[in-house]
Amino acid sequence: MHNIQPLLTKTYLKAKSARGVYIYDESGKPYLDGSSGAVACSLGHSHPKVLPVIKDQLDKLQFVYRSQFGSEEAEQLATKLFELSVGKSHGHTFFVNSGSEAIETAMKVALQYWQEQGKPEKKHFISRWKSYHGITVGALSLSGHALRRQRFENSLEKYPSLHADLENDTLETQTKEFIAVIEKTGAKHIAAFVAEPIVGAAGTALAPSSEYYKEIKKICDQYEILFIADEVMTGLGRTGKWFAMEYWNTIADIVTIGKSLGAGYAPIAATMMTEKVLAPIKKGSGLIMSGHTYSGHPLSCATALKVLQIVEEDNLLANVNEKGAFIKNRLIEWKAKYESIDVVRGKGLMIGVEFDPAMKGLQAKLIDQCFNNGLLVYPSVGGPYGKDENGILISPPFIINQQETDELLAKLEQSLREVLS
Repeated sequence: MHNIQPLLTKTYLKAKSARGVYIYDESGKPYLDGSSGAVACSLGHSHPKVLPVIKDQLDKLQFVYRSQFGSEEAEQLATKLFELSVGKSHGHTFFVNSGSEAIETAMKVALQYWQEQGKPEKKHFISRWKSYHGITVGALSLSGHALRRQRFENSLEKYPSLHADLENDTLETQTKEFIAVIEKTGAKHIAAFVAEPIVGAAGTALAPSSEYYKEIKKICDQYEILFIADEVMTGLGRTGKWFAMEYWNTIADIVTIGKSLGAGYAPIAATMMTEKVLAPIKKGSGLIMSGHTYSGHPLSCATALKVLQIVEEDNLLANVNEKGAFIKNRLIEWKAKYESIDVVRGKGLMIGVEFDPAMKGLQAKLIDQCFNNGLLVYPSVGGPYGKDENGILISPPFIINQQETDELLAKLEQSLREVLS
């Protein structure tokens, strides 16, 4: 095999086609996409309203290089994102190709924001240890996902991180730790605080209390630190709101998005920022020193705009909340029935299940058994230190109907019973 896939010794089945919430292998066997791939395919596969837009765009404009031309497609998408942003606060968007690139761009923008104001010493970042922000070296330096860090530890920046437990520690404990880390590092050295509103792969849909982000943002403002919200996984409807930060009624200075932006139909992600952030850069050098060959790709931008329009026009956030609540309530019922289930949590169609960490190997066996039974789920880590391979994320496409939701739960319970037997 010439194509490199994650496990070099594994022979992967090939996907042949996909439609709705199902992917079909070469034998025609269907797999219910219970994780939207990597929590990305929000509209499912081969959506009848998306495919014509892609085909039409191919006949019109496929590619322009960002430093030579703009495009109406990129401008329309940026305008739509501004309209959807929390409080219509993020009026400026920089398009990239993946969530990791969006985080890298956010980091660069934060550094440049302070450089343009004569504060180049503000170059460190604070993040939470239970976090995952991307696989590039910069993004991985912000992340506490031990399994993904371990091979590269010696090459990563040693940024300060927060260890207070988002569920079990008090808000006072959490904020005191944040202030202590700021004062130990020195606010004059800190560019930004970076956090996933709801922790995905590194926390199994872990979320803080209702007042957490308001207090964190106050502290950031007090110490002149930017707040970057990593909404690559949570953004654009996944949690039942356009942005997860809406649950906390808090506006970040910079927001990163990806996954559900292109919904699997086109590679695209973005870094959104407020006027406050862009203003000193525009007034100063007038140039954001970041970007990629395919940034603002017209085909991707046109596709992403249609994705957002479909979510809006078809009122899919209502379905996300309805089906998400149904799945979550059923899993909570299972918790009383299966001792192996430790925690059920999440919002919308970003639902996490943590299993007893003492049951070593359960996660891998369950994911494999789900696959054998025609169901795809996504692995995540959990436990008090974010090191236990004991979690899964259930995040089907926003379009999932009740019959398909019942099928998802039936296949999941069947797989769990078979693994536990």
